[in-house]
Amino acid sequence: MKFTPLIEELIESLKILPSVGPKSAQRIAFQLLERQQKGAKRLSHAIDSALSGVCRCQQCRNFSEQPVCEICQSELRRDTRQLCIVASPMDVLAIEETGHYKGLYFVLMGLLSPIDGIGPEELGLDNLEQQLSHDSIDELILATSPSVEGEATAYYISEMAAQYQLSVTRLAQGLPSGGELASIDGKTLGHAFSGRKSLG
Repeated sequence: MKFTPLIEELIESLKILPSVGPKSAQRIAFQLLERQQKGAKRLSHAIDSALSGVCRCQQCRNFSEQPVCEICQSELRRDTRQLCIVASPMDVLAIEETGHYKGLYFVLMGLLSPIDGIGPEELGLDNLEQQLSHDSIDELILATSPSVEGEATAYYISEMAAQYQLSVTRLAQGLPSGGELASIDGKTLGHAFSGRKSLG
């Protein structure tokens, strides 16, 4: 069956969402058009507002509605000697919910993956190196996932940090191989954070 061009475009657009295939996208599209038009307009407005109003923090690259995010602004309440490297804003949220960490973050917005065209520049590693060379950071905590890309990224950053004589640690204990950090339960992640190991 062929849909009208506008419906087809809506279905195709919905397929960009995680775990939404062709059939799920069709069901969501018709649900929005049949029964949830008011909600659909609110969703459309929320997406448009977020895309225009959310930026990256100038210091840590996390999502923010200000040039500098709330965590980076609260340096008096954070341990500025610790810098935790994570792949995504979801990882920041997961770590914050454990309550085990009170330092600052640097969000890569991805992991090294040459096959996907993601290199050091795409992850802002030049900005990270500037922070390592100028800021008073004592410990660099590598909290990337234990996947192939996560391990490669952690190794690259640890090599980069070695020239600045920093203590480099890595989350290890209790993390399943290949697992995404944000999908791990808080207790396991908290133990992994407390039991991080030195790479030096």
